[in-house]
Amino acid sequence: MTIGNSGRRIARICVYCGSSKGARPIYRETAAELGKELAKRGIGLVYGGAQIGVMGAVAEGARSAGGDVIGVIPETLMIKEVAHTGLSDLRVVPTMHDRKAMMAELADGFVALPGGCGTFEELFEVITWAQLGIHGKPCAILNIEGYFAPLIAMLDQGVRERFIRPDHRALLLVHTTIPEMLEAMESYRSTPTEKWVDI
Repeated sequence: MTIGNSGRRIARICVYCGSSKGARPIYRETAAELGKELAKRGIGLVYGGAQIGVMGAVAEGARSAGGDVIGVIPETLMIKEVAHTGLSDLRVVPTMHDRKAMMAELADGFVALPGGCGTFEELFEVITWAQLGIHGKPCAILNIEGYFAPLIAMLDQGVRERFIRPDHRALLLVHTTIPEMLEAMESYRSTPTEKWVDI
């Protein structure tokens, strides 16, 4: 059984990633591998609904392996992000806020793959929610080819300078391989945080 969030089964994982393909093929290749592995484990995919870039690759990987895929896209990005018309479950919502809320509600865990500002913003939102105890779902980075190294260094700097508590930093799981990351998410247990700041 796949477990997360204090005993809840991980039925779906939300993947945040770029609608661009990135500078190197390995980003899309690894995204496709992740989609296939989710399907193999019987875990559904929730993602941003595009058929292009890293987003499209993770969706196609899951679909090619018979996985359950839910795309969520706001009306304004239907054309800009080239919505995936081959999905059996594409949910069109009014705004970006609605998109993020629906993706978070549908998922039992969150993974960030390489992407841009939108990916960073989505990741930090769910990490902040975990820090505040709004959810107890695992949050992870798949650090493909060191893409997230500067971001990880920034978080560690925040710990050193006492803007981020060590237990809050530990909420973000960081791995370089898909199996290790998923196994860490499956075994994750949330620990309620009583204190958010040091006065």
